[in-house]
Amino acid sequence: MEEHFDFIITTDRCLMTNHHGKEFLGFMATGPAVGIPESVWKWLACPKMKTDDLGRPIQAPYGMRKVEAALIDAGFKAAIIDPDHLNKHLPYAKALMFSHHDYFAFGPPSSTWWGITRREPVNYKSFMELANRPEIRKEKERGMKILAGGPSVWQWLWREDMIDKLGVDTLVDGEGDKVVVKLAQMIMDNEPLPKYVYIGADEAPSVDEIPEIKGASVNGLIEIMRGCARSCRFCSVTLRPTRYYPLEKIEKELLVNVKNGVRHGVIHSDDVLFYGAIGIHPRPEPLIKLHTLVKKYYKTIAWSHASLAAIRYSEEKYGLVSKLMEIVMGDGSQDYLGVEVGIETGSVRLAKEIMPAKSAPYKVDEYPETVEEAFKIMHENKIIPAGTMIVGLPEETEDDVYKTIELVDNLRPYRSILVPMFFVPMGYFKNKDWFTRIKLTEAHIELYRKVFWHDVYWGEEIINHSYLKGPLYYPVRLTLKLFLRVAKRMMRKIEANLESYLKK
Repeated sequence: MEEHFDFIITTDRCLMTNHHGKEFLGFMATGPAVGIPESVWKWLACPKMKTDDLGRPIQAPYGMRKVEAALIDAGFKAAIIDPDHLNKHLPYAKALMFSHHDYFAFGPPSSTWWGITRREPVNYKSFMELANRPEIRKEKERGMKILAGGPSVWQWLWREDMIDKLGVDTLVDGEGDKVVVKLAQMIMDNEPLPKYVYIGADEAPSVDEIPEIKGASVNGLIEIMRGCARSCRFCSVTLRPTRYYPLEKIEKELLVNVKNGVRHGVIHSDDVLFYGAIGIHPRPEPLIKLHTLVKKYYKTIAWSHASLAAIRYSEEKYGLVSKLMEIVMGDGSQDYLGVEVGIETGSVRLAKEIMPAKSAPYKVDEYPETVEEAFKIMHENKIIPAGTMIVGLPEETEDDVYKTIELVDNLRPYRSILVPMFFVPMGYFKNKDWFTRIKLTEAHIELYRKVFWHDVYWGEEIINHSYLKGPLYYPVRLTLKLFLRVAKRMMRKIEANLESYLKK
């Protein structure tokens, strides 16, 4: 008899995938298909995941693994199910739980693509197709509950019409490790559910209350801490308390991934160099122990995020970045490390307004210098950053944008991909208006133009010498090269007709 589950956790194909084992390719799912057929675009960004006979994916998004683990530890029959296998489980489910990084494509990458191309991003279309499936509607009418959580649950508050349209019973906003167990028991007891649950800092789970994953996470991602001490006003992470996982807890999750055949992974934190820090000051000992442990199990690793000030400080104070890269690359198993870094702006004035601690322990007045120094350190240590910038902040002026353009020019010598993204109302800015309602200025267009040519220059170099190496990746590498060729042709057309583009 086939096993069934009371609680099904799922998401659409754009997240239920491992992006060919290359996390950065997932960013392509946040845009519409450009220059190539959508089917090819989706194959590049989000190929189908292998599953077992029950439809459970061999890898699943890390946050969903945490929810699954919390429910299993509490004694519930719960499982993550691939979207292509929902049919066989929905008739028996008491609840369907959605999770997503970007439900309605309001997130920074998606809204940027949407604003520039005026076309719906692939991830938006993909989730809407999943949520509107007739089989889900049928089971909802039977009495199945629908819950939505994850880092982008705030987007439902901008689309309240979709809550009723899609039949969502409860929104879970925040760290749901404990709350999901309470909600599951309420469902089993046929108690009425709250429409909205917000988990603030006081209710956030302690390290001991955060469960360890039971199955492999996408691309071996493992969490090492939660929270961030920098208190940037645009970021929701600063609203959470800082908690460090002990090495024993981290090792348990590494073992889960390795036992499931995953030997390449991502160290996840909102700033990896803050692991074991004293305030905002990184310390060598915990970081060296952490990287030594991870490399014991993983052949190659990446960092999810690191702050530029921490990179500069760590290297200047302790030579720590160089030491960590010796641990990471010293065995010859990898020759670069990828990471996302938040540049945000090149304007000192704007940095003082929205992120005065972003450059600490350096003075905020020298923030552009800190960015450049950090990029130089990364370049010399074979770290390839994806540097994000925020466009259209509420306090932004034309001069601020030109300061960012100046910074982009100064970063040209350093191997990197730059990603300017529209402002999204998160953190302390949740009550601000939505930037995509504002027309792009000539300064914004110039910024995107400069970034495009920076990314093409370094993108071609990275693809040729670092990224997607080996014969297995040949089709993906070839398709990306074709995309870059098409993108360059399209940009030249835009540059030739800039006035008409601005009037659209």
